[in-house]
Amino acid sequence: MRFNQPLTIEDPRFSYYPPLHAQAPLSTADQPSSPPLSPIASTKTAPSWEPTLEKAIKAIVSIKASHVRSFDTETSGPYTATGFVIDAEQGILLTNRHVVSPAPMVAQGVLCNYEEVPVWPVYRDPVHDFGFLRFDPSRVRFMKLESIPLRPDLARVGLEIRVVGNDAGEKLSILAGTLARLDRQAPMYGVGEYTDFNTFYLQAASGTSGGSSGSPVLDIMGNAVALNAGGATQASSSYYLPLDRVRRALRYIQNGDPVPRGTLQTEWIHTPYDELRRLGLPRSLEGSIRQSDSGNGQTGLLVVRHVLPKGPAHGKLHEGDIILRVNGELITNFLGLFQILDNSVGQLLTVRVCRAGGLIDEVEGVTVQDLHSITPDRFVEVGGGVVHDLSYQMARGYGRPVEGVYVATSGHMLGSASAWRGSLITSINHTPTPDLKGFIHAVSLLPDGARVPVRFYSLAKAYKERVMIMHVDRHWHKFRLAIRNDKTGLWDYTQLPPAPNVMSYKPATAAFPKCSRKPASILQPSLCSIDFHIPYLIDGMDKTQFYGTGIIVDKERGLIVCDRDTVPTGVGDIFLTFANSVVIPGRLVWLDPVYNFVVCSYDPRLLGETPIQTAKLQAGKRMVPGDSTYLVGLATDYSVAMRKTQVSTTGIIGTREASPPRWRAVNVEGIRVEDPISTQGGVLCDEEGAVQALWVNYSTQNDRGEDVSFMAGLDITHFLPVLRILQKGKRTSLASLDNPSAGGGVMEVRALTGVELWTMRLSAARTLGLTERWTREVEGRGEGEHHTLLYVLHLTGADEPSSRVLRIGDIILQVAGKLVTSVRDLMEEASHTTQLPVTLWREGQEIEEIVPTTRITGKETCRVIGWAGALLQAPYHAVMAQVEKVPNQVYVSCTLYGSPSSSYGLRPGVWVTHVDGEPVENLEDFIQAIRRQEQRLLARMPPEKAEKEEEWAEEENFIRLTTVNRGGITRVLSLRGDPWYWGAWQLVPDAGTVSGWVCEEL
Repeated sequence: MRFNQPLTIEDPRFSYYPPLHAQAPLSTADQPSSPPLSPIASTKTAPSWEPTLEKAIKAIVSIKASHVRSFDTETSGPYTATGFVIDAEQGILLTNRHVVSPAPMVAQGVLCNYEEVPVWPVYRDPVHDFGFLRFDPSRVRFMKLESIPLRPDLARVGLEIRVVGNDAGEKLSILAGTLARLDRQAPMYGVGEYTDFNTFYLQAASGTSGGSSGSPVLDIMGNAVALNAGGATQASSSYYLPLDRVRRALRYIQNGDPVPRGTLQTEWIHTPYDELRRLGLPRSLEGSIRQSDSGNGQTGLLVVRHVLPKGPAHGKLHEGDIILRVNGELITNFLGLFQILDNSVGQLLTVRVCRAGGLIDEVEGVTVQDLHSITPDRFVEVGGGVVHDLSYQMARGYGRPVEGVYVATSGHMLGSASAWRGSLITSINHTPTPDLKGFIHAVSLLPDGARVPVRFYSLAKAYKERVMIMHVDRHWHKFRLAIRNDKTGLWDYTQLPPAPNVMSYKPATAAFPKCSRKPASILQPSLCSIDFHIPYLIDGMDKTQFYGTGIIVDKERGLIVCDRDTVPTGVGDIFLTFANSVVIPGRLVWLDPVYNFVVCSYDPRLLGETPIQTAKLQAGKRMVPGDSTYLVGLATDYSVAMRKTQVSTTGIIGTREASPPRWRAVNVEGIRVEDPISTQGGVLCDEEGAVQALWVNYSTQNDRGEDVSFMAGLDITHFLPVLRILQKGKRTSLASLDNPSAGGGVMEVRALTGVELWTMRLSAARTLGLTERWTREVEGRGEGEHHTLLYVLHLTGADEPSSRVLRIGDIILQVAGKLVTSVRDLMEEASHTTQLPVTLWREGQEIEEIVPTTRITGKETCRVIGWAGALLQAPYHAVMAQVEKVPNQVYVSCTLYGSPSSSYGLRPGVWVTHVDGEPVENLEDFIQAIRRQEQRLLARMPPEKAEKEEEWAEEENFIRLTTVNRGGITRVLSLRGDPWYWGAWQLVPDAGTVSGWVCEEL
């Protein structure tokens, strides 16, 4: 039967109420007077729902859970649901399979009296939507547990029911309904999503919604006749799973035995007799079947809907086959079929089918496969991603064989090859990966930092196989295997072998494509393409892959300049491509906090005899509107593009503050040209190839908060001071900037920071009282100069020295005794001194001030802490520009889905100011406070808990954090750590590594 309305698995929000209490009986005096009933008039009292519900509510458990890793059909993140006690002595809860889930999860159960106990998964059915959670009954101290009996035999059409659970987050909800169908097809939730099949569902118009997954469907006697599973989003229809196979599985779990489940990798659909006749079922055969099955009231038979390739039934059963008998037993429904399959794992079956035209065929030798063998119970973490064997659920959804390695999360490494979630890896570096074992072997052979081909396809487009280059990451993330342990509910980790070595690049020589057009032919050997991959979302990043164009500014020292949209942060892997042929690693040397440029380095020896050239830089003459220039850069296909054009405008680059905060250009003039060509970046130069400006990309956000970008020229005078200092020293990495022993002494570059300037027309300045003397002086400037002044638009750093001197609205008249009308002139003067004398127009008066400048180090983030799934760092420039006062140096840059930080409400963009009431000022204070809290926890542990240290820690290990957001609003939250899945670690600079960083456990 088709279902035309959208469906949803009820992924509920957590809610509950204390138990209902029956109203106290009226006293004798309060009861109404009436004559006693005669025996003839007396009637039997109808059963009441009130005592039934009061008892049942004591068995209802609200489940707060979180997938700690993406796995199979599930993605990482918190969710809430309902379960109910079915064995109070052993502590067994029944809920949905999509609640227990195949993914690693952590969960807490909240009883009706608000007691909270840990729960852990012990069984999830590979196909049907049910599973079991366990808890320790001895930890329930303040109420007596009740159990709800399972009675699938009591379900019938017309039965009045109640669904008790956390519907729609409305605490405890009790929804009424009447069973209308017992033979509905299993609802379809979408391709690639978990979907039940090969079973009937019950249906009623109870109107359940998000929150009631796993709720019992009760009759008036308090028996569970079904399990609430899903519903229609645009109707009141609700769907319930029958409990026949649930009760069978429960017996095995209670006895501590594995639950046998068999499969033929075949999907059946129950088809009524009228449709069966159209499929070729003879009327005579229909009559005999109806007569043989007259007592069960069945209205149809099972028809093969789909057979998976390479499965046990492939080539033996065919789509459209009508199942008549299995091993001689008449089969008219799912229950009869799976009673045979589940009890015949590893055995051969004989299946009698009716095929097109009424042909009756005996299919012999069909082997029943263990369903658990095609349900993955392990995964590999590599490069920040998660992979595992393809599951039966995913294979069925896409009609693929149950084989191959599935990407549940791409992470840093697989993401570099665009092998996103939903991909199937078939080979790595020409080594086949038919299963997880093959994948581990293939990755174990790869050196850290290598670039290798990976072959894969998306399950959604299996006909389109792709081959991409993958960057091997064995230095940012762990390489380990996790195996599910149903006794503990955890996934046990095993560290996999380390990388055999670090990739050693050998010198290679390449030739540039022929180009005869000047100045493109002159600059082509000075251009390279840059790929940058970020392993962690820090510094306000919301993307992980960047690319752009670099310009060689010193081939002997191996120095390249690019924009900050190509290398936006200091943590990541840089790869440089020369002549579209040779790829070598790069290292970050200088990350400018003011201007839109970055300096990277490379080892010139790795380019062999490749004819690269240092770009000729032409400093001095400023570009003004009308100047002729050439735009030369790399097009999107990495070929050299060129166009002769002219400067249209010059002026301050305007960008908006981004959310989350990230670097943006302020106090810099840009050069716009007429009719620019589309490039990844490049230069503006004269006809002889002398570079006048970099052609760089600026990123900002529009009014709707969407990322937008534009290209403009950056005068080379902005990066020349840094280049000259680097050429005098021997530094080749960011980690050596403040290390005099690295050569050349400590770098000294200064700038005016903490203030955002903008232009003001003379008319506005006159309105503010500016005198005629100053207006005439501005109007007397030379040709090409703007008749504008600079004023303070914003103070962008509460802790910056300049913010203590300047005020918003100040008009800047002179700097060091010189009239200043352009931001370029002002910033140039600031780069030469520690104290900048300025003449200001403030509140109608002319005043003199000394504005301190700031030493620029060329680096921002120097340490990253990972704790409980949160990434913490010192606040960077863009963050400090969006607050009035910086609370401290412990800033939450990112929280990972499925982590305690995400589940308990620690959000990115806040400062952690206190840990358990203890103030913290920096990252080291934070780590020490966490350690002291752990020590206090053990010190408080009673002697009787010494043998159960883990249990005590699980109960008491809540850490109270005080946070402050950018608006200054304080919030206190409690967070339970999870060192098993979310241990503590840190990133610190290390000049001895390829990436310039090292990851350490704390």
